[in-house]
Amino acid sequence: VIEYNARFGDPETQAVLPRLKTDFVDIINAVIDEKLDEINIEWTDDAAVCIVLASGGYPVKYESGKEITGLDSDVFKADDLFVYHAGTKEENGKIYTAGGRVLGVTATGKTLEDAIAKSYSALKNISFDKMHYRNDIGRK
Repeated sequence: VIEYNARFGDPETQAVLPRLKTDFVDIINAVIDEKLDEINIEWTDDAAVCIVLASGGYPVKYESGKEITGLDSDVFKADDLFVYHAGTKEENGKIYTAGGRVLGVTATGKTLEDAIAKSYSALKNISFDKMHYRNDIGRK
């Protein structure tokens, strides 16, 4: 038996959902209407990687209130890049850290190596004081 626990806010889910070809709303509606057996759920063959950008002090006692810059970079307009907000807040048109796990930068690619390279390249556009992340995601 293998258990796979992935809640919507988890980085694991943030890497799985971009591979979903079937409209997620259609799936939810099928569940509500008790017709899930009537829907064909399809996935891409792409690889996906999610890298969490964390606040200074995380996971013990994280800092918050740090302004996040770079989210408006054109790089994030690509169809194969996603930035999930986890521990953020907006004030006066600016985005600030408000949690330990701040952002999830996710990329898809034809290979795992491609997705890894896209994620790490994209996250270099984002900055906030004491931002840190793991450098080994997808490499073990």
